[in-house]
Amino acid sequence: MDLDHSNYGLSVSKEEENLIEEEVNPLPRAVLRLNNHILLDGEWRFAIDTDDSGLREGWYLGHDYEHVAQWPGSVEDHMAEAKGGPRWQDQVVVWYEREFNLPERDEPQACSMLQITFGACGYETRVWLNGHLLSTIEGEEVHYGEYTSFSYELPEEYLHLGNRLTVRIADTMDAETPRGKQESHVYKRGGIWYQTYTGATRSVWLEMVERNRLRSRVGVVSVVEDQLVRFNLTMRIHDPGAYTIRLQVFDREPLTKEPLVTSDFPMRLEAGQTYQRVVIELPGARLWSPDAPNLYRLVAQLIDSEGYAAQIEANFGLRKIESRGRYVYLNNKPTYLDGILYQPGTATYEEMRRHMYAMKKLGCNLVRVHIAGIDPRIYNLADELGLLLWVEVPSPHSSTPRSRENHRAELLRMVDLIETHPSVVCWSLYNEDWGAQDIATNPETRKYIVDTYHYMQIRYPQFLVIDNDGWHHISYEGRLKSDLLTAHLYTPDLDRWRELLDRLVAGEMEGTAAFPLVVGDPFFYRKQVPLVVSEWGGFGFPDYGGPLDSEARTERIRSFKQELRRRPIAGDVYTQATNIEDERNGLMNAQTGELWVPEGLLASHKEKELEAPAPKIG
Repeated sequence: MDLDHSNYGLSVSKEEENLIEEEVNPLPRAVLRLNNHILLDGEWRFAIDTDDSGLREGWYLGHDYEHVAQWPGSVEDHMAEAKGGPRWQDQVVVWYEREFNLPERDEPQACSMLQITFGACGYETRVWLNGHLLSTIEGEEVHYGEYTSFSYELPEEYLHLGNRLTVRIADTMDAETPRGKQESHVYKRGGIWYQTYTGATRSVWLEMVERNRLRSRVGVVSVVEDQLVRFNLTMRIHDPGAYTIRLQVFDREPLTKEPLVTSDFPMRLEAGQTYQRVVIELPGARLWSPDAPNLYRLVAQLIDSEGYAAQIEANFGLRKIESRGRYVYLNNKPTYLDGILYQPGTATYEEMRRHMYAMKKLGCNLVRVHIAGIDPRIYNLADELGLLLWVEVPSPHSSTPRSRENHRAELLRMVDLIETHPSVVCWSLYNEDWGAQDIATNPETRKYIVDTYHYMQIRYPQFLVIDNDGWHHISYEGRLKSDLLTAHLYTPDLDRWRELLDRLVAGEMEGTAAFPLVVGDPFFYRKQVPLVVSEWGGFGFPDYGGPLDSEARTERIRSFKQELRRRPIAGDVYTQATNIEDERNGLMNAQTGELWVPEGLLASHKEKELEAPAPKIG
C-alpha cells in the first residue's frame, strides 16, 4: 500500500494574490477550500462480519483482513468480489481498514488540525483512528445516513507518525430507512425497484483545517427586488473570542481582480458550532436563469483577533422562484418547465456530467433528480449550464414514526449542503406515497408532511416544495400544502392523453392519475396553483407501453408535448433520461451521453412567451 503520497504535505488555506484564478474541485463537495488534501481512495483491506461479532471481538484494535476492496465502491460489489457468491438479502456488516502517514504541516498545531471527511457512506458508519472511536463534528459516535458528507476532527493525542483508519459499515433492508428506489423488505428488486447500492460510495479525504473556521456549507437566499443577498454561514469554533466575518464578492464574467463588494461583520463567538445569517447588497447584479446562468464568486473569511483568516469560496447566483396562480415564476417572469426525469443510479461523476450536457441539448430547462443522492459537483455543473434542478429526499418504504424521523433527518442533512446553488429550485418530500402509504387515512402522516412543508417554507424560502409528488397531495382547510399540483400520467394512446389532460385542467381531482390528486380536506382547483405533469411518457418501458424504436418514439413525444402546451399547464417532466436496470425508456446512451433522439426534442417550441395577466387595480 502506497503511504508516500505526493500530496502528503498539508497546510491550511492561505489568501492568494490572484483571487479570481479558477479552481478545479476534485472533491465531492460544493464549497472550495484552498487547502491541500489527501485522497484516501484506492485499495483498503476488507472483511465481511457475517455474524456481527466485530464490535464484541474488538476488530478496531486489530484484525486479520481476508480481502481487499476499492474505495469508493459499493458493499454489494465488494461482497461479490470477496465471496464470489450472491449479494446480501437482509442485512450486512462490513469492515474496511487502511494506513496513512502523518502529513507534514506548514502551520503550527496551535491554529490547525487534521480533519477526515467521508463524501457519503452508510447507512450506519463508525470510524476508529488507531483503535480510538471517533465522533463526528456534530458529536455522533455512529453516523446515520448515506447521501451526504460528514467529517471528523482528529485529536492530536490519537495521531502517530503512521496511522490506522478503521471503518465499520452496517445496513439492512429495513423499510424505515431512506432508500429511494433500492429494494427493501417492502419493495423487492425488479421493475422500477433497483438493486441496493450502499456502503463506501464516495471519496474519503484528509485535509488540514483551521481550529476556528467557516464550515464547507453556505446557504444563499436572494430577493431580487431589493438587490440583497442573504448568506447562511456555519462557524466551527474551538477558541472563544472576537472574530470578524469578511465577505467579498467577485464577478466571474468578466473575471475581476478587485471585489465588487466587501463587507465585515464583527462578533464574539463561543466554542462549538454557530449559525449566522449575514446580508450584503449587490447593486446592479445580473440574475441567474437557464437562459443566462450568471454566477458570482464568494470569498468568505473568518478572521480572528490576531488577524489570521480562515477562508472558503463558493459560486452563487441571484434568482427568485415562486408558485403564483397558473405559473411558476422565475425572477418574476412566468416560466414553463421543460423537464426530464433523471435517475443516475450507479453512474460515475464523468457519466453524470455527460448526461447533464445531453439533457441541456434535449431542450430541457429542468432536471428532476429522482429520489436519489448524487455527487454534489453535479449541482455546480447545473449552476454553470443553466439547468433548474428538482431534487427529492430518498424515501423510506414504510410509514411509521421512526421512518418519519429518519426522513426528516435525511432531508435536513441534504438541504444543509445544497442551499448554495441557484439551480436547485424545487424539493419533493415524498413521491407516489412511498414511505407515506397511509397518507389518505392517517392524520399523523399528513400532519408530519404539512409541518415539514411549513418548516421548509419558512427556513428555506428560496425553494418550491412538493408534499407528495404524483397524487395524494394534502389539503388543509382547503389550502394545498404543496407549491405545485403535480400528476403522474402514463398512457401510450394520444386520444387518451388528450382526455386526461382536459380532465386535469378542468379541475377533476379523481380519475386522472392512478389515485385521487388531493386528500384531506376538500380542495377546489380554480387555477390558483400551477399544474405540472411531473411524469409522463415512459415509452419503451414495457409496463407503460408506447413505441420502442427511436423514430416512432420521437414522433410520439412531439405529439404529446404539443398537447401539453395547448393547455394551461405550467410544466412537464418526461420519463426519462437514461435506461436503468429494467427501465428501458431512456433517450440517451447511459455511458457516453449520446442522444438517441433529435436535439431540442423536449423544448417547448412555443409560438410566444407565457403571458401573465396584468393585475387589476380597485
